[in-house]
Amino acid sequence: MTSLLGDPLLWVLLVVLIAAVFAVTRARRTNIQLRASNNVLTGDLTTVQGQLAELRAVHSSASSRHTSDLEEVRKDAEAATKATLKSAVGTLATLAEEQLALLDELQQKYGDDRAYLADLMLVDHTGSQFSRRTKGISVLCGGWLGRRDRDASVYDVARSAQGRIRSFERVRIHSQANVAVSNRAVEPIAMVLAELLDNATKYSAPGSPVEINIQVVPTGICLIVDDAGLGMDQETKARATSLLTMGGAVDITSLGDPPKFGFALSGKLATHYGFHVSVDAVSPYGGVRAVIRVPESLLTAEVPAPAAVVLDRSDNDEAEEVKPTPIASLVVGQTAGGLPKRRRRRNGAVSVVASPPNPSSEADGTSEETATRLKAFARGTMLGRDSDNAEGPQSQ
Repeated sequence: MTSLLGDPLLWVLLVVLIAAVFAVTRARRTNIQLRASNNVLTGDLTTVQGQLAELRAVHSSASSRHTSDLEEVRKDAEAATKATLKSAVGTLATLAEEQLALLDELQQKYGDDRAYLADLMLVDHTGSQFSRRTKGISVLCGGWLGRRDRDASVYDVARSAQGRIRSFERVRIHSQANVAVSNRAVEPIAMVLAELLDNATKYSAPGSPVEINIQVVPTGICLIVDDAGLGMDQETKARATSLLTMGGAVDITSLGDPPKFGFALSGKLATHYGFHVSVDAVSPYGGVRAVIRVPESLLTAEVPAPAAVVLDRSDNDEAEEVKPTPIASLVVGQTAGGLPKRRRRRNGAVSVVASPPNPSSEADGTSEETATRLKAFARGTMLGRDSDNAEGPQSQ
């Protein structure tokens, strides 16, 4: 026994055993502490995850309320802006209509005086442009156009649109249709055509012509506007198509700075009255081809005869009645005696190139004949001024 106690190997093994027991005890204690810490951390993690879920729910609810409140504020601001614009523009539109009515009276009063009539028509032309813009803004803000009492030939509708733009002398009208547009659709189609003509003249070279071709199609008629501009890129074309087919409420604050009302107004009117507008084609001249397709439901079979024009004489109190001009799509001028010249039909169609009269040019015949010709041109620009029947949201 003494020999074993004196054996150094035994003491080494004993020390190693004691160290191993101490290490195992310490590792067990550490493991117990780690498990406890892990349990605490797991509980904390569960609590934090629950709090995070609650925070996410609160954030989602707050974000939804914020979006809803922001949309409501935006709608209120848009409604307030539209109401203000509609009220202001309504006043301006009333003044514009009163001015145009006064000009009509002056044109009839001084219609036999060539110089006076030419000057009045220049002023009338500016007033027509102003009236078109105020009507367009009013429609986009929730107002509606009036309704005419009579139907109008599709040619006169095109002439009316021509008289509402600045560069009207660049527009040429080729008519192959001898039909009339129903009274409720005359003004909206003229408004849309005027917007398309305005775009065509603005975005093409100043000296280039803009053509309107009126053609009969199986489903109605088409008014085709061709210009020689640079055309539109795909992004602009897509936005234009979206505005032309949207038809609902228009966010006027999204129309750019300065705002571009043309396509938005055209889409709203086309959707409301039931015709179609497109600008996705290329014209034969490399520019844009815009097409207004009017269905048969908005057309009538017979072309109405234009109303007689009464000219007041300054040298006496007797009024002289000028005979109505024959259907505009068949007339290309007048003889020296005042009779209308007609173009021959070719294959059953009539093709007319209409040019606005030039008041400064020397005309053959008397000043009375010149006044009559000027009156015939002015007749097309006055189509939208006798809208006595109001057409509001109740007719939507």
